[in-house]
Amino acid sequence: MRPVLALIGVTAIVAALQAATGSTLALGEILSGDPRATAILVELRLPRVAVGVAAGACLGVAGVILQAVLRNPLASPEVTGVGSGAVLGAVVATTAAASPAGLVLTAVIGGTVGGGVLWLVAARAGGDPRGLTVAGVLVSAVLAGAALIILTARPQLAGAMTRWLVGSLGGRTWEHWAALWPFALVCVVAGTLLGPVLAVLAVDDDHARAVGLDPGRWRPVVLIVAVVATAAAVAAVGALAFVGLLAPHLARALGGPPVPVAALAGAATVALADAVAQTVSGWAPAVGGTPPSLPAGVLTAVAGAIVMIRTAQGGSR
Repeated sequence: MRPVLALIGVTAIVAALQAATGSTLALGEILSGDPRATAILVELRLPRVAVGVAAGACLGVAGVILQAVLRNPLASPEVTGVGSGAVLGAVVATTAAASPAGLVLTAVIGGTVGGGVLWLVAARAGGDPRGLTVAGVLVSAVLAGAALIILTARPQLAGAMTRWLVGSLGGRTWEHWAALWPFALVCVVAGTLLGPVLAVLAVDDDHARAVGLDPGRWRPVVLIVAVVATAAAVAAVGALAFVGLLAPHLARALGGPPVPVAALAGAATVALADAVAQTVSGWAPAVGGTPPSLPAGVLTAVAGAIVMIRTAQGGSR
């Protein structure tokens, strides 16, 4: 339990730091009890923090499930077709001006389609994890290309669609939180309950059968949890790249139950990335009177790429 309690504390500290950063008001204004500062904190900062924490938890759960099922420490929603399918669904919903709840639903459908296509493509390999990984990369490329085609056809929506392609917490409201938190709660609880199944699937299929577990039956079940978790997060904040890769690695380094620890690690990662992004944006000069906004997804992509390279180098030795 120590890693869980420690991460809860770290997540709370980082979330507070995230709420206190930004260009619209200073920390002193928040602490002074100024009505304007309170309104900004409650209506702008706190929903941004809440959505980021919930989305990070979803991506952490999805990442630990995918890495266990595919038996690949480099697996994440971005390279399995699930993330790209959810992004495509969110882009389609944006063109239709859907509500936050409609965005989540459409992204879940897109992620499910991406995961379904992945499974069909890999079926010829007998559900082999290596076949799933290769198929995921191919499906991701196709779905990402489809999202870019829509972006090209609707240039007037480029700003809104870029959010889904890069990943950002800007403009998140309590409405987005209300649409996201039920998915986050269900996925974290389901993933935790499926923890023993994941531990067995992560070894190999022969071991699973030896202990009485049918991998062909349970692999789709746990993948459904990963699909829903990824889609819900993407619908809320876009494709925050490699959070699903980083969180399981942090969980393994810290120890403890992998799913809850990965969920907390994902939440802390997103909160920290957004806090740093807001701080860097505050330092940058305004362009045309508009302060710049660095998407948190840029920072998670850089950090994830570094971890991916280090992991690949370690695996080759």
